[in-house]
Amino acid sequence: MTEFDEFAEALIDQLAVEINEEKENTDLASKIDEDSAFKINFNSLENTSNEILPWVKNQIQDFIGLSVPETTKIQFPELIELKKLKGKRIFTTDDARGFVDSLVEAISKEDIGKISSLMKQDTVKFLVYSTYAKNYISKISVTFGDYLEDTIYLNKLFFSILPKIKLYSQGPPYESGYENINSSYIGAVKMTMLEESIHAIQHELYKSNKDAVKKVNKVYEDLAKTILDLDDEMLSKIFDYMNLEAVPDEFPIAKRANLYFVLNPEYFILGTLPPDQMATKEGQIDTKLAEMIPQLTDIYRRWLKPRQQQYEAMTVIQGMASFVVRNILKDDPDFKNYLSVFKGMDLPSFMAKKDLGIKFTEEIYEKLGKDGFKKLIDEPPTTIELKDSQLYLKRISG
Repeated sequence: MTEFDEFAEALIDQLAVEINEEKENTDLASKIDEDSAFKINFNSLENTSNEILPWVKNQIQDFIGLSVPETTKIQFPELIELKKLKGKRIFTTDDARGFVDSLVEAISKEDIGKISSLMKQDTVKFLVYSTYAKNYISKISVTFGDYLEDTIYLNKLFFSILPKIKLYSQGPPYESGYENINSSYIGAVKMTMLEESIHAIQHELYKSNKDAVKKVNKVYEDLAKTILDLDDEMLSKIFDYMNLEAVPDEFPIAKRANLYFVLNPEYFILGTLPPDQMATKEGQIDTKLAEMIPQLTDIYRRWLKPRQQQYEAMTVIQGMASFVVRNILKDDPDFKNYLSVFKGMDLPSFMAKKDLGIKFTEEIYEKLGKDGFKKLIDEPPTTIELKDSQLYLKRISG
């Protein structure tokens, strides 16, 4: 077995829990369908979403004063197609697009031979994008929906299987629990369609995020190439200097891969310097390390600005969507049932959880009302302003 084959097997092994859960849920759904005692059917996801869509559009228009674009479509991909879609959410450099699409498809099909072949073909791109692919695909079972390029995608596997499994697990008589489970199912669809419809309105923020991520990934590619090009003697010196766990010499790719992940600025810099501080300070690179890898200082410098832009865009994208969903659904009985059945929490507990993006959006809404949402999209805050909404309000009003 080659080192590339071992990497491919390890990647699939890291997804084993997710893959097994998918298979278990699918098998259980088939078992339920074969049980003659279970005669209950839920409304299809396609019909449910189409019935809810007009309500979603009206709620959003009333609350934020912006319309969901008429060009927005809804699709219902099967599992493999949903995984491929997740691959499209990896915003690659232009020449890496085909490689990543092939890698995601190979991972989705658990094709170890193809994964190994792709790593051998372009080890740089594999190091950069395999972690994205693994992380995105590993979240499929908890992905209700997604938005990309004028289309809202709803997870057909989740919505067609989970309500049925929840009801079946309660035991007979199934009819007695149907109303509650069906209500929670509708609540989940409402929440998902609201969130993804907000994303459809945030087109400019999505564009800013995509452009920033592509630049970040170009830096990651340069870092991976730099490390893969290190000779064995220098590599050993760096391992010794950084006190890294030894990797046998017969695994040269693994040794360099370990160093790539350790020196990746997402880990190496963000571990000690949060994004708001990055706006006023640059990560200090150890002098000795910079001597051993002369390109490192420039790589980190080029990474800094687009990573901040990505952080700025995603904080507003997620914070604004979460804030709107919370306010529109705070009195919705279906949503309350969804929280209870699918999340195991009550509404006060859900509402109490707030991150920086939600808090910032809340503060802007308190000052500007619904006009604040358009401002957030057209004139997004900087990393420093996200920590102090008064700075942002002063800038946009000046």
